[in-house]
Amino acid sequence: MPRLLAQIAAVTAINVKSMPQRAWLSASTVVAVALVVAVLLSFLAMANGFEQTLRGTGSPEVAVLLRGGAGVEINSSISRDQVRLVEEAPGIARGADGRPLVSAELYVTVDGRKRAGGSKANVTLRGMGPEGAAIRPGFRIVGGRMAQPGSAELMVGQSLVREFAGFDLGSRVRIANADWTVVGVFDMGGSVFESELWADIATVQSLFRRTNVFQSIRVRLDAPDRLPALRAYLDADPRLKLDAKSEVAYFADQASSTITLIRFLGWPLAIAMAVGALAGALNTMYSAVAARAQEIATLRCLGFGGIPSFVGTLIESLLLALLGGLLGAAVTWAAFDGVTASTLGSGFTQVVFAFRLSPVLVFQGVVLALVVGLLGGLFPAWRAAHVPIVRAYGNG
Repeated sequence: MPRLLAQIAAVTAINVKSMPQRAWLSASTVVAVALVVAVLLSFLAMANGFEQTLRGTGSPEVAVLLRGGAGVEINSSISRDQVRLVEEAPGIARGADGRPLVSAELYVTVDGRKRAGGSKANVTLRGMGPEGAAIRPGFRIVGGRMAQPGSAELMVGQSLVREFAGFDLGSRVRIANADWTVVGVFDMGGSVFESELWADIATVQSLFRRTNVFQSIRVRLDAPDRLPALRAYLDADPRLKLDAKSEVAYFADQASSTITLIRFLGWPLAIAMAVGALAGALNTMYSAVAARAQEIATLRCLGFGGIPSFVGTLIESLLLALLGGLLGAAVTWAAFDGVTASTLGSGFTQVVFAFRLSPVLVFQGVVLALVVGLLGGLFPAWRAAHVPIVRAYGNG
């Protein structure tokens, strides 16, 4: 065994030292594998960033109430009478003034224009009362002030300001045949709420002709374990045909379908490109074996077995693939990590998020690269192990 390991080490060293002689072929394989890994990791970083944005949104102490079976806010409809009944529910926290921390909200879509390219996209306009900001942990104003009740004033999330044009502090915006003024910019730690416009609920209802109609109710609970009591109260009253779930669970559900779609697109595309990279790896390694055939046969004459040639060739292929995988990961990190983008969320509006490349994703990319290297080097390695000894004399 020590003799075999020594032979493997010697053959591997010879193979690696001869790689500069095939610099262009080797470089083409590295670049091809790097492109495969970069494409895969860009999709996975997108999915990871979107997931972190949505699943990092919300609090276990906040419950979201929608019309039974609605699933998302845009499909929900809640009356003012139902809001009043919810305010009397058990388990709801109260503010310093003794009023229940309940926020009845209206969710509508308006046009926005992206800074990059100027394309149009739907943006969320959320109508809410003063309690809306109060029940959202982490809310803070980073510019301007709160919108005044009864006015056509907007609060804008800072992620939306970065991604969309026309919503800077002090801007005038035309929405629903009315002129609105952006009076405040808020931060919520990069959550999905930063992709929204906030305005006075009564003003939004009036301009969009939805008087006395809401689409969701958010309530602050006394404690996270009070959600079952709230659900029991809703189930016991036939007038309240509402579903309730924690805000954390609500956004986790909204994230799952989009994340699955992004990954579904990323992996097949990367695998299709990997087939092309595999062809390049095969070509490189077959050429390497052909160029070293006499050298390999000479080693066989000196007592080297076929196994060292097989393993040494395979290691060379894996090394090229590893270099490609690391290069692809480095390019993806430099080009995409932390870059802000937006995509369509479950409510048919844009959600602004940042690409996030994690060590786990890099590991997945490198594993894919090594699989390409393994498959690309397997058959050339088999050929290297069976080079006829007569090739040492320059024949056949």
